[in-house]
Amino acid sequence: MSEPRRFEIRVRGNPSRVLEAGGGNPVVFLAGLGGLPVWPPFLDTLAQQHRVLMPSLPGFPGAIEFRHLDSYLDWVVATLELLEGLDIETVDLIASSVAGALAAEVAALAPQRIRRLVLIAPFGHFDATDPSADIWAQPPGPDSIPALACANPERWKSIWEKPEDEDPVEWGILLTRAMEAAARFLFPLGDTGVVKRLGRIRQPVLLVRGAQDRVIPASHQAVFADAVSGPTTITTLEHAGHLVELDQPDQLAREITAFLLDQQSH
Repeated sequence: MSEPRRFEIRVRGNPSRVLEAGGGNPVVFLAGLGGLPVWPPFLDTLAQQHRVLMPSLPGFPGAIEFRHLDSYLDWVVATLELLEGLDIETVDLIASSVAGALAAEVAALAPQRIRRLVLIAPFGHFDATDPSADIWAQPPGPDSIPALACANPERWKSIWEKPEDEDPVEWGILLTRAMEAAARFLFPLGDTGVVKRLGRIRQPVLLVRGAQDRVIPASHQAVFADAVSGPTTITTLEHAGHLVELDQPDQLAREITAFLLDQQSH
């Protein structure tokens, strides 16, 4: 597939990169842990049948500024502005990991903008008896985050391999900046209170988790499913860790495509 198109929108007054490919019904993807510096392969498959857009959350690769967001509410509003900036009335929304909490909030508070919702191992819930991993307390070294994020760490390293034309200093800052940005609305426990608002979600929801996820426990997926009011489908993919979209891109794309087509026929 050809390179995705690129354009910018403004979020809270600051530029945010948007990558876009394909045609058809609009599908928006919000990247998870660490963000994504490049277009991921699983979106190529989705773009065969959909118009796919990947905007950058503040602080994530493609949107540098985020320190003006002082509260969790600021982050929720920024996410809503991100979707509004795409100038599309209603979208199917996919969000992974740390972005899942924000996507769920938007679906709950602005349901007219979200047709269907896909959450991949979403953050936002805390259970002292079955806590999520502390992603900000990992041992130093180049391998700690890849091993935590993916069942196959090489998938992470492939996505994050520096292109020849990128500045090595700035490239190294991308991940650090994205981790700090996520900490602004999730640190220390990842408990955003979103579960109390999930009952407002009446849209169809697909919950996806990797069987080897070392970050979000399976019990959290069940909590989300029980709290949502709309029809909910739970899918667990084998040979995948926290970032299913990197470990099993083709299988994830098939699951999402089947979900969107099935719900479209209802």
